[in-house]
Amino acid sequence: MSAGDRKRKLSARQTQETSGDCKMKSILTDALSDFLFEYETPRQVLVKSKRVGIVCRVIQLVVLAYIIGWVFIYEKGYQITDTAISSVFTKVKGVGYTQVDGKEQVWDMSDYVFPEQGDGSFVVMTNYIVTLGQKQDKCPELQGKFTCKSDEDCKEGEYKRTGHGLMTGKCVQETETCEVFSWCPVEDDTKIPAPPRLMAAENFTLFIKNSITFPEFEVVRSNLVEGVDKNYINTCIYNQTSDPLCPIFRLGDIVTMSGFSFAQIAPEGGAVGILVDWTCDLDWDVKHCKPVYSFHGLYATGKGPEDMQASMGYNFRKAKYYMDGNVEKRTLTKVFGIRIDILVRGLARKFDIIPTLTAIGSGVGIFGVATVVCDLVLLYILPKRDFYKNMKFKNTTIQEQAPVITDKESDEVATFPIVVR
Repeated sequence: MSAGDRKRKLSARQTQETSGDCKMKSILTDALSDFLFEYETPRQVLVKSKRVGIVCRVIQLVVLAYIIGWVFIYEKGYQITDTAISSVFTKVKGVGYTQVDGKEQVWDMSDYVFPEQGDGSFVVMTNYIVTLGQKQDKCPELQGKFTCKSDEDCKEGEYKRTGHGLMTGKCVQETETCEVFSWCPVEDDTKIPAPPRLMAAENFTLFIKNSITFPEFEVVRSNLVEGVDKNYINTCIYNQTSDPLCPIFRLGDIVTMSGFSFAQIAPEGGAVGILVDWTCDLDWDVKHCKPVYSFHGLYATGKGPEDMQASMGYNFRKAKYYMDGNVEKRTLTKVFGIRIDILVRGLARKFDIIPTLTAIGSGVGIFGVATVVCDLVLLYILPKRDFYKNMKFKNTTIQEQAPVITDKESDEVATFPIVVR
């Protein structure tokens, strides 16, 4: 190959490379221009069909009902929410009177409320068993517990879960029970006093003072709402119908509204929950944000199946210690009472543009379900589905020029047609 041919060949290659670069630059420029300055919209076909039209409108109505009824009205999707921070203060008032074994005693709130006043969870005593003058000594177990025939039946140093102390290894023949080292005499709680000794607790009153705040909305409320003033508190007793905002409750009414009978629960005790519910719509005036009280029996109803009545009631023990000479003694009291747990639940809502737009946007998106279903009916179910396919989809055949291929042997350029469907 002569020098002139080489120069011409080299020049042709440089021309092809320059042309290729220009073509690539043109393609990129056109693509960017199309992206910035062109708008695409889907092709729409108007189909006049009663069946398809009815299906489409029914689906759209269902979606619209869901958005309005469920999302906006029931779930209040146009509002933001905040939970409450709360505090509870309580006070029990009332006086009881007992006469046990000829001993008279007056009981006030310092005697029958455990722990001290003011907590949101407390116990009001309704019955009790007192064991006087206990001291640490050796004495026989209660009859019927850990019976024995000889000392071999009482292993020294052993403790049993339901016992009162450590066994000394001696069998007391008079009671036929093992001797224990314990607080003697041991407590006998096999017979629960009936009727309950503090049936007067039915007429005790409970005052609940509850304050809440919704930090997100900077709202602070108390259950002493508008209209609940000092004069009203001095005369009212809570009633679900006539006085639903009164913060003073009769103990017997609390037990009854929780599903118990006071006469049934008082002997062995039980537990009651008081729920203070603050559900507030702050799109309205804040004075409409008021508490609603509800009462729930937690256990010890005695109305369930037998396998759920193995451990009924509520009780605990407390001891009062004193010195008798050089001997430490105590008075042990087994307290049966009604445990009251006050629970506060607060939820406030208020309009906000962000959840509103989110709910509307999701609803508009769900409207697309109607289009999808109708397209499926048109394209795959109706007899004229092929006709609808031709109307909905436009088939186009495009001829493109193949890339330039150079034959190294002949240096000729060949082109091949490519059909894209």
